[in-house]
Amino acid sequence: MKVVTVVGARPQFIKMAPVSRELRKYFDEIIVHTGQHYDYEMDRIFFEELSIPEPDYHLGVGSGSHGYQTGEMLKKIEEVLIKEKPDLVLVYGDTNSTLAGALAAVKLHIKVAHVEAGLRSFDKRMPEEVNRVLTDHVSDYLFAPTETAVENLYNEGIRKGVYLTGDVMYDALLSNIKIAQKKSRILEELGLKSKKYLLATVHRAENTDNRKNLENIIEAFIESNELIVFPAHPRTQKYLKAYNLIEKVKKAENILLINPVGYLDMLVLEENARKILTDSGGVQKEAYFLKVPCITLREKTEWVETVEDGWNILVGADKEKIIKAIRQFEPAGETYTYKFGNGKASKKIVKILI
Repeated sequence: MKVVTVVGARPQFIKMAPVSRELRKYFDEIIVHTGQHYDYEMDRIFFEELSIPEPDYHLGVGSGSHGYQTGEMLKKIEEVLIKEKPDLVLVYGDTNSTLAGALAAVKLHIKVAHVEAGLRSFDKRMPEEVNRVLTDHVSDYLFAPTETAVENLYNEGIRKGVYLTGDVMYDALLSNIKIAQKKSRILEELGLKSKKYLLATVHRAENTDNRKNLENIIEAFIESNELIVFPAHPRTQKYLKAYNLIEKVKKAENILLINPVGYLDMLVLEENARKILTDSGGVQKEAYFLKVPCITLREKTEWVETVEDGWNILVGADKEKIIKAIRQFEPAGETYTYKFGNGKASKKIVKILI
């Protein structure tokens, strides 16, 4: 059987790594990289660190509006599928690459498998929410990471082809955390001590493309007076410059602004942070797995388990709420990692496909 895997962004490279390793024991896999992340730090380094095979196709779509990006991907993925004639197209998560891959396949009557199916924030203003809902409704195999995800699919009338597999990001973390601890020198390079800093990531359009939201977040970081390590996504850097906030960040004595880091360095930064501030879905989960309190810069999250268990708090882009959480938020329960599987989701997915 021939499988085409469509990826294009950092979280998808991480999710793909353990699945691809398992998949290639039994199937022919063709990797299509849409080029949604086109910056070296956001892209090549992940393939190298996670030992992911080189993409067979690099579509080079790059940045742009949602319509432009999705349309270009759809057109170029379709050309690959017509040429390769796969039996299955495998997509991950909730990006424009996910939706484009699923739509291109289903219109050519090729079966679609969606890894991380059933996630819902119930906020249609989020482009990611629209992407995952549409992808789920055209998929033949829906690999749900949690029981909540299965329930969400059932509530939407999707019952056929739904499998509770566990979370492939948990697989990736378990297989890479010890490697990261041995290999990474990021703490020494940045002069950091364990649990003596906070880690922040901001990349979602609802925060970067909204001047007031980004200003609030940056002001909260500065006024917290906590040492905050801030690996800034290319999009974030672009808007920090556009809104004349970049100098404010650079002048702030408590903010360490750095370029994006690789997966292994990021795991070490996460594991050793006292708290994490993020609007990323993947980082929320990694914080939970590593037992680091998480402050989420969003009003809603698809990873409700992390909030229900008391390890994650939603503060949006409200300056006062962010500062209060930095100063006062402490975990109220335990991290029940079994909710995300046993670290063998990849094996389970491939077994189902076999």
